[in-house]
Amino acid sequence: MTSSSSDSRFSMKRFSGLKYTLVFLKPYRLAIAGALASLIFTAGITLSLGQGIKLLIDNGFSSQTPEMLNQAVAVFCVLIILLAAGTFIRFYAVSWLGERVVTDIRKRVFNHVVDLHPGFFEVNLASEIQSRLTTDTTLLQSVVGSSVSIALRSTLMFIGAGIWLVITNPKLSAIVMVSVPLVVLPIIFFGRRVRRLSRKSQDKVANVGAYVSQTLSGIKTVQAFNHQAQDKDCFGEHAESAFNVAKIRIALRAWLITVVIVLVMGAVAVMFWVGGHDVMAGNITGGELAAFVFYAIIMGSSVGHISEVIGELQRAAGAMERIVELLNSENLISEPVEEVATSQPNFDVVETALEFKDVLFSYPTRPDVNVINNLSLKVRLGETLALVGPSGAGKSTLFDLALRFFDVDEGVVELAGIPVRHLDPLDLRDCFALVPQQPMLFHDTIANNINYGAMSYSIDAVMEAAKAAYAHDFISEFPDGYDTILGDGGSGLSGGQKQRIAIARAILKKPKVLLLDEATSALDAESEHVVQKALESLMGNCTTIVIAHRLATVKNAHRIAVISDGKLKALGAHAELINSSDLYARLAELQFNHPGLEQA
Repeated sequence: MTSSSSDSRFSMKRFSGLKYTLVFLKPYRLAIAGALASLIFTAGITLSLGQGIKLLIDNGFSSQTPEMLNQAVAVFCVLIILLAAGTFIRFYAVSWLGERVVTDIRKRVFNHVVDLHPGFFEVNLASEIQSRLTTDTTLLQSVVGSSVSIALRSTLMFIGAGIWLVITNPKLSAIVMVSVPLVVLPIIFFGRRVRRLSRKSQDKVANVGAYVSQTLSGIKTVQAFNHQAQDKDCFGEHAESAFNVAKIRIALRAWLITVVIVLVMGAVAVMFWVGGHDVMAGNITGGELAAFVFYAIIMGSSVGHISEVIGELQRAAGAMERIVELLNSENLISEPVEEVATSQPNFDVVETALEFKDVLFSYPTRPDVNVINNLSLKVRLGETLALVGPSGAGKSTLFDLALRFFDVDEGVVELAGIPVRHLDPLDLRDCFALVPQQPMLFHDTIANNINYGAMSYSIDAVMEAAKAAYAHDFISEFPDGYDTILGDGGSGLSGGQKQRIAIARAILKKPKVLLLDEATSALDAESEHVVQKALESLMGNCTTIVIAHRLATVKNAHRIAVISDGKLKALGAHAELINSSDLYARLAELQFNHPGLEQA
């Protein structure tokens, strides 16, 4: 099993919400222990400040002696220094932990998603996945690196302050304790509603991002059809929808904080009234009352902080649930079990490079439509086989099945005599190179785009591949040559230039089987001529399967397979098919006698 695939799978029971975060926290027990120790230390120091205040008032101010005051102030200053040092350690440890855990989550999610079968992305928008990787994980970072720490510290302060309240004055403590249930109940009541709204809010924000991505990626089409006004209105609806959900969530959190403040501070006011009378009656000292007030405020503020943090935790729970959905997404293209797993195929001992045997296939999104219908086809080692036929006949689907982007419903696909299900997907795809009609170029240097299939070849090998693809001359004309950074999707290059870089990429990979998906159909005559020369140098060294609408580009292929309605209608050389296949003869008649209809 490869490391990438093992990293992307979880052999564990399914978790939900923030519980799942514990899985990522587990490796950092030492950091967590350090953060908890510093948190407990700072909480203890903060609570000790109450006794410092009592000491200042009763032994410092009341004693009227400078020595006692100096001593009390010195103790208070020591506590402050210890608090500052402990706070530094706690903040650094907790913030580091938040960043580390979120980085691990992002890596785990990306490693899992990038291995998922292509069919997954037919029903899940890439922009929404991006939102989960960025927006949702950023929210988690805030919670793990801040909110959880605040919640734990506030809980410790609440418990510690409660204990000191009882020690300082049991009678006044009863007033505070009565208010605690009154505060906890609204936290529970509002918290559940905030969590549901938080999940809904994250989904709405993801929809906003998805619409932005869709619009900007097709900005030329948007502006060519003057669709800006409609897009502005539609985006406004998405944005307002997200705002309306957020508005309700914010209102609930605001009500929660308001109710908590009224209840807590109301209890403090009653405590002041009772305590003030006790001081005047001589039942307690001013220092004791001051210390009690300090602990009561600590207790009240802790409850307030907890009520605020609960809202953040609920939002994080909703975000984590969305992330868990991705991590629990099943990859339908899996590695073979050990009992049937086969090593990388050996092309030196076979005559057939690729074979489809009685293949039946329908896409998961259209299970009732058979795209491939009981098709059987052999591709001989070293030959060039062309696939022709009307659009929607299933030609590109055969490429998907050969690369095992999807598994067949019935039948079998074999590479060098080995069923593709018995091969590791990485070993299988290592035997292929794909040159599509619209090549995918990345925001990187030209050299790295050519070297994309391996990332291990020297610049000399890259240049040799570019020369074989007739790309070296135009690359050398750029000021930075092979170090030129391409724009998104190769923007700034012509169609022919993009295609030649894609061909150089395929040449460098030295594939056993080359897949050409209408590699020249979108080019002008001059570009097509150059690209065709590049393809000839590539095709001469490997088995090639070509999808083409222009029969002129493939009539010299060793064999031509005529595909229609997912079935193999005819197979043979160009001259044979002209006489034996009505469909091929009709396509040839349209193209050779009526060139303007060659894309029909």
